[in-house]
Amino acid sequence: MSGGDPWKHRSKGMCCATCMWYVEKGKSKNNFGRCRRHSPSMSGYPAVFGNDWCGDHKLDETKL
Repeated sequence: MSGGDPWKHRSKGMCCATCMWYVEKGKSKNNFGRCRRHSPSMSGYPAVFGNDWCGDHKLDETKL
């Protein structure tokens, strides 16, 4: 193996802030919102930061 982490840049460009499932909660400097990819749990939709990412990312071209 060549060493290094092959997943190092995997999340680049695939953050919550550019995802169609991300709904920003107000206009805050923290870039905080909710992920609406899956139905809510008993405590609501998962809270996420705009720079978080996951494997369910789906690009929303209007957020670029």
